[in-house]
Amino acid sequence: MSGVAVVGGQRQRLRDLGGAGGGGGGGDELKHSDGPWMRAAGGAEALHTQLGPVKAELETAHEGVVAGTAGLEALTELGAVRESWQRRIEVARGECRSLAGNLRDVARAQGETNEAVRQSFAPVAARGGGQ
Repeated sequence: MSGVAVVGGQRQRLRDLGGAGGGGGGGDELKHSDGPWMRAAGGAEALHTQLGPVKAELETAHEGVVAGTAGLEALTELGAVRESWQRRIEVARGECRSLAGNLRDVARAQGETNEAVRQSFAPVAARGGGQ
């Protein structure tokens, strides 16, 4: 049953799934582009970079608040909130950095898999079985 899928209760060959002509107008080859993965990785890196100065900006903003609220009980609560946000910012930066690397890894792995699959069909195509 290789190369056959069940769609809507009917068996179809993979070449038929693309519509008339077998490829939906794009030919008979499944093509992969790493562009979307790389753009997403770039976006994650940009967010990581943009979050970089936020911790220092938050610290600077709180310095002014501390000076104006000396002796108030809310100062302790405010400090706890600031520390919580600083931790969250660092976690978000770490996630963005990790995500960027993972997205690039996916693009690379898909490209390698596509090439391996293409090469695995090369002997069949060479015998004229590719069509």
